[in-house]
Amino acid sequence: MTEERRSRAPFFVVAALLVFVALGAFVWKRKATEAQCEDLLDHYAELVVREHMPDAGAAEIAAERQRERVEARRDDAFKNCRSEVQSSEHECAMKATSSEALIKCLE
Repeated sequence: MTEERRSRAPFFVVAALLVFVALGAFVWKRKATEAQCEDLLDHYAELVVREHMPDAGAAEIAAERQRERVEARRDDAFKNCRSEVQSSEHECAMKATSSEALIKCLE
């Protein structure tokens, strides 16, 4: 009986490791929340406006930002934000200083 328990020990160690890895993968692969997706959309729109209109006034920037938001909402990448964007990607995108860098974070 002692030999049988020893032969099972590696199985239990492997099983425990697999459970740990599976739980870790779940935690590390969390998806973005609705609020995070909205923040991402705002950040993207702001970056695009600043890139294309660096000398624009506040009213012009606000109008253009709204237009960019509407356009971005039609894009599949933003439509699928909650199901596709991971928290780590969101974090990267929010640190982006250009629209190109933001998009790369989401690839």
